[in-house]
Amino acid sequence: MKTLVIGTGGREHALALALSRDPAVTEVHAAPGNPGIAAVATLHAVDPLDPTAVASLAASLGVDLVVVGPEAPLVAGVADAVRERGISCFGPSGEAAQLEGSKAFAKDVMAAAEVPTAMAHVCTTPEQVEAALDAFGPPYVVKDDGLAAGKGVVVTSDRVEAVAHAAGCERVVIEEYLDGPEVSLFAITDGSTVYPLQPAQDFKRISDGDEGPNTGGMGAYTPLPWAPAGLVAEVLERVLQPTVDELARRGTVFSGLLYAGLALTKRGVKVVEFNARFGDPETQPLLALLDSPLAALLKGAADGKLHEVEPPRWKPGAAVAVVMASAGYPASSHSGDVISGIESAGCDVIHAGTALVDDALVTAGGRVLAVTAVGEDLADARARAYDGVAAIRFDGAQYRTDIAAKAAGEVRS
Repeated sequence: MKTLVIGTGGREHALALALSRDPAVTEVHAAPGNPGIAAVATLHAVDPLDPTAVASLAASLGVDLVVVGPEAPLVAGVADAVRERGISCFGPSGEAAQLEGSKAFAKDVMAAAEVPTAMAHVCTTPEQVEAALDAFGPPYVVKDDGLAAGKGVVVTSDRVEAVAHAAGCERVVIEEYLDGPEVSLFAITDGSTVYPLQPAQDFKRISDGDEGPNTGGMGAYTPLPWAPAGLVAEVLERVLQPTVDELARRGTVFSGLLYAGLALTKRGVKVVEFNARFGDPETQPLLALLDSPLAALLKGAADGKLHEVEPPRWKPGAAVAVVMASAGYPASSHSGDVISGIESAGCDVIHAGTALVDDALVTAGGRVLAVTAVGEDLADARARAYDGVAAIRFDGAQYRTDIAAKAAGEVRS
């Protein structure tokens, strides 16, 4: 099977790496890719937001499967254009991707499907914002209705900050605050059959102890030894399958990766948000532990034949990913710092914000690398990941030291 991965980040590197290790895959291509992806795939120059260009590239390469990684190309209709050329594509249509592209659309779908989620108000004026903030009180949860690369959400007890964030959004969703730990649960679906993956947890804040501003994610781990028994079955029954069924009822079949961000509240499981693609950095540890061939799952979903594919199997043990970010992130983003030591890390080093300049690997801003390790348990995987981090050097490198520490029993609750 020939495959083409669309995107430039860590999620796409993890996908390309897993596909390259799949015996059924004969060729892996990526566009536009990054230096890490280049080690496992042939790179091609393309604008990932240009549906026609992506579809034409897929046709010229004669690929059997296109995997669209990021949310922006999905919302732009890249998957639609690829399918129109008769090529299998893993990723929802532009219309279905509005489940991530519009928080208001997602709330409407959840209401119709009776999916448990936070109460919310959609606001377009300052007066509506003030009224919604009054209604819910602090902590305030303010979400940009559109795509914001995982950073369009502010959770704060500072009303001035909440109002300022809302003012920067054309349309904003203000929600009640959901208490309890957050969990990421991904599912592969063809629009009918739904195969959940095992739960993961990511760390959004820049600093240890969940301090500082939100980021796209500073690390993740799986499995979750503290998760309630039956969590996956409950989420499949109450969240994932009803959402997929409601979209199908509307004639907007969702085929691809449905990402449910969940809060385990005192009143039960509630949806914080939906995404329409693999999450980053949770994808890195999840794919490191996946024991099933990835290509068969993605192709089965793309072709509407997921029921013919064996459900995902998992390796024993655990996996941890620690993100190394550039100096200044997330407020700013430094580039051009030389990276060294990756070959000594002793584990998978997934590239996100990297570039080649005069044959030297350098930072390209934002989240640079995700050092991902597998171990017998979380403590072992965590130790291996941080050994890898210690081997890598670039000026101004930032990373959290507490990824999976509490779950591994290394810090008190």
